Amino acid sequence: MEKQAMAEIVRVEGVTKFYQQGKVSVPALRGVDLSIQSGEFAAIAGPSGSGKTTLLNMIGGLDKPTRGRVSIEGTYLSAMSKGQLGKMRLNRIGFIFQSYNLIPVLTAYENAEFVLLLQKCPAEERRERVISLLEEVGLKGLEQRIPSEMSGGQQQRVAIARSIAPEPALVLADEPTANVDSQTAAELLDLMEQLNRTKQITFVFSTHDPAVMERARRLITLKDGTVDRDVMK
Repeated sequence: MEKQAMAEIVRVEGVTKFYQQGKVSVPALRGVDLSIQSGEFAAIAGPSGSGKTTLLNMIGGLDKPTRGRVSIEGTYLSAMSKGQLGKMRLNRIGFIFQSYNLIPVLTAYENAEFVLLLQKCPAEERRERVISLLEEVGLKGLEQRIPSEMSGGQQQRVAIARSIAPEPALVLADEPTANVDSQTAAELLDLMEQLNRTKQITFVFSTHDPAVMERARRLITLKDGTVDRDVMK
């Protein structure tokens, strides 16, 4: 597999993506080039239909480009088998979704623990890590609540805990503040900034939330499937 400098955690090279709608090919991304360095706190912004979520899905290996290629930590995703890609997502990338994507019948503890079970993490280490993480994200005392017994903000905190439980290098957050009020959004951003600083986790957001754009230390703006602006703050 081809390797690149490890300081560069993400590289997107000439990525184009077309979706088929009947007999019509609709472009979502048009030749995007992008490099994300380890430790960044970056936001991908732009209007609906600009390609934000599509680009995030390409970076996370959840979708494949029509043309171009993506590498994570120096390894091109196209060079990976399905098994290798699944292992990379399990161990190196955390995902946070707009709709939380928690398992409704599991408790906060069990949802946060889920990826560690897939990793076959030893029981005692798993327990210590989950208890510590839930306390760190402000959910001490709520470990046994299921999602329907928690507010939107609390559910997103569980999702954040789940995303960082496997100690990933990269967290991809798709509109993470879209379904919470502004105060909760600010608290979630405080939390993710703290995790970025203390654990050196790279965060890449897709967002249309001005609060996220303001907090991001790098703002990448998409327009009609291309990078319109890329500003370091």
